[in-house]
Amino acid sequence: MSLRWTILAPLYDRMSRKSEEAGLGAMRKSLLADAEGRVLEIGGGTGANLRYYDGLDSIVVTEPEPAMLHRLRDRVREQATQAEVVQAPAEALPFQDASFDTVVSTLVLCGVDQERSLGEVRRVLRPGGRLLFLEHVRSDDPALARFQDRMNRLNRFLVGCECNRQTLRAIEAAGFTISRAEQTTMPEAPKFVRPAVVGAAIAAR
Repeated sequence: MSLRWTILAPLYDRMSRKSEEAGLGAMRKSLLADAEGRVLEIGGGTGANLRYYDGLDSIVVTEPEPAMLHRLRDRVREQATQAEVVQAPAEALPFQDASFDTVVSTLVLCGVDQERSLGEVRRVLRPGGRLLFLEHVRSDDPALARFQDRMNRLNRFLVGCECNRQTLRAIEAAGFTISRAEQTTMPEAPKFVRPAVVGAAIAAR
């Protein structure tokens, strides 16, 4: 059990409320409108995405941290009783190869082992399946990127997030073809975690 998330879990929804209301929620809704078939969400946290899923064959949500898992299960009971919750890290998904049509990752790839996690995502997706993502990324602006580099160690220590990752490159290196990628900003977020990307990638056939 992570001491960090034991402390942060009770505060997480309150900490993110302004951002959700200022546009993050709308970004989630738009992204998840493209989810289809059998869906896996990795790093479900407290379940912020649950309200936006609709018309799916099935949905499985993973979360490794017990303190977050407790809140996720409560939200599933309230909002998405059809969802199955599984305690598992993104780096070691307990599912068979090619068993999902869509995998969703929102604000997860900044805090996990990217190579291992994306390898697992690729493994459990059927060929031609899609990864839908909304992630913090390194800024294309050199000055802001340097600021992210300076803040990264503190941010990693406080919230377990690396704010300067080149996530699109990592997705492509894992065997995906980027089909859509929109550079955007996280609303109501500190400057060094504001750069973000939202989009989709197709698993190689």
